[in-house]
Amino acid sequence: MKKHRILAMALLLPLGLTGAFNCAVGADAAGEESAGDRPLYVEKVDGLPEDFIMGMDASSVIAEEDSGVKYYDFDGQEQDLFKILADSGITHIRVRVWNNPYDADGNGFGGGNCDVAKAAEIGRRAAQYGLKLIVNFHYSDFWADPGKQMVPLAWADMDVTEMSEALYAFTKESLETINAAGADVGMVQVGNETTTGMCGFKDWNDVFTLMAAGSRAVRETCPDALVALHFTNPERPDAYANMAKQLDEFGMDYDVFASSYYPYWHGTLDNLSKVLNQVAETYDKKVLVMETSYAFTTEDTDFAGNTVGESTDGMVKRYPYTVQGQANEVRDVIDTVAHVKNGIGVVYWEGTWISVGGDTWEENSAKWEQYGSGWASSYSVAYDPDDAGKYYGGCVVDNQALFDATGHPLPSLQVFSLARTGSDAPIVADALEDAYMTADVNGEINLPETVSAIMTDNSRQDVPVTWDLTDEMAEQMHNGGAKTYEITGQAGGLPVRCFVDMLEPNLLVNGSFEDDETGWTATDLGSTQELYVEEKQTDSLTGAKHYHFWSAANDSVEFTLEQNVEGLAAGQYAFSISIMGGDCGETDIYAYVKLDGETVQTAPMTVTVYNEWDTAKISGFDVADGQTVTVGLYVKCAGAGGGAWGKIDDAALERLA
Repeated sequence: MKKHRILAMALLLPLGLTGAFNCAVGADAAGEESAGDRPLYVEKVDGLPEDFIMGMDASSVIAEEDSGVKYYDFDGQEQDLFKILADSGITHIRVRVWNNPYDADGNGFGGGNCDVAKAAEIGRRAAQYGLKLIVNFHYSDFWADPGKQMVPLAWADMDVTEMSEALYAFTKESLETINAAGADVGMVQVGNETTTGMCGFKDWNDVFTLMAAGSRAVRETCPDALVALHFTNPERPDAYANMAKQLDEFGMDYDVFASSYYPYWHGTLDNLSKVLNQVAETYDKKVLVMETSYAFTTEDTDFAGNTVGESTDGMVKRYPYTVQGQANEVRDVIDTVAHVKNGIGVVYWEGTWISVGGDTWEENSAKWEQYGSGWASSYSVAYDPDDAGKYYGGCVVDNQALFDATGHPLPSLQVFSLARTGSDAPIVADALEDAYMTADVNGEINLPETVSAIMTDNSRQDVPVTWDLTDEMAEQMHNGGAKTYEITGQAGGLPVRCFVDMLEPNLLVNGSFEDDETGWTATDLGSTQELYVEEKQTDSLTGAKHYHFWSAANDSVEFTLEQNVEGLAAGQYAFSISIMGGDCGETDIYAYVKLDGETVQTAPMTVTVYNEWDTAKISGFDVADGQTVTVGLYVKCAGAGGGAWGKIDDAALERLA
């Protein structure tokens, strides 16, 4: 056998890293390149207007600096953050404003302790470098978003008329303070992500009354500034269309319909384009993405965890978690908004919010509590006891910043300027997708010859791979029983992993139907038109063949597919089988195991759409000496408007003990 180099082998949980990318830049694995080792690839955004807003939310910067954070330019020199941002193509700085983010003793709630004074100071510093300010009024004492629109404590007992007067006065006085500091206010948000209400109100007539009061204060105080209303969840297009319609019917005075867009949760860019275009074309409003961000790593740098990681529930991973993946996300959002009617800009959310640099959670926590540089402090219990007051702690978005944990800018910060010119960096592999396979403990271990690479332009290519597998490793895998092993390798200049499930021998004959119907018996219990082994690799789970069924008429598909196995040694066994299909309507599908003709276990299965395989596994059934084991699948489909179809593949019977 050919000799291979060995780097690592480890036993892992079989499902622990499904779908993960092994990233070239900014990930956790040892031996990977640092963020600055590769030039950034950025495709030019054609037709980008000169006045297109390239925004950065930097609301937490004062709390960060008070906690000891320093920022550096691309030459490694300590520099004022706002100069670094201006030199990188940023045109606008966004700051959130909370009414009173402090408890009765003056302790800050955290999240930057974003009061009017901090907004004014950030605006003053930003203006020194030609940066305009986007003022983001939450009209809350702490975080406001679709799940939480809490009334400021000072306004808690007011009706909508009283509150609209208070909101008008607060907006006007705050903007006067910010203007007096020397800020150049270019836009003002009247509410933050007000998708479900604002300021404790949910009735839209009340919400619109409050918004109108805020808009009036902006017009009087900053007549040259744009008035923005900010919503989220663009993946619900009817909601955006309805909101824009209601605003128009109310006669709301505003300029910008702004949306959050986080690709993990908010659908595709094509959908974003459609919903923003509809608002712009129907009501002639400017549109803007007010918040977006993307992770450049899964690493946690402040001992507090991250909101986005490799296995975050309900999250779609549209780019690899690399510096290049982060840049591609920003560039693509810019490109999308720039080609929407009246699209005026994109704002990156809190790209400067990084770890405060402590070596332990306790060291960091002291700074989060004192300076408000974590997302929430323990003092927030005075206002938000059910959420922030329980789960206070670190930044939690440090892996989505555009600076590393030491305050040095990532190459992805350059995307705001490079989007206008493009870069001439070569297109190379940026991240590799983990490989997964199964092998018989008594058979050959044939690792894949190629792996899927995500290139720096976000395209995919299969690239050749060299695996670090030795004879000694292979022997251990064959002798170790049913376990999962991690094999490392190299492809495209990057490290890659293959997770190999070593399985006991498949005791079924022709488990993947590559030898046609050998070993299998199909029994039609209805009037199923087609039941046969089909050779079509694209419809097979593995190999080139699978078992196929189809009927044109409703209520015609009903059959069993089974195999008898005799002569098994007494012991414990497991059976698995997979199915996919479509147009099946109401179904009754299950895998089953019989012992001497009597059903002992079943496992329900479903069919949904093409190429979504459902695998049933019946584990831990005991077989005595001399018993006949029958394994199989029962399928009954009512059909959805005319017949049903499906594919069955990869049946296996394995001895467990």
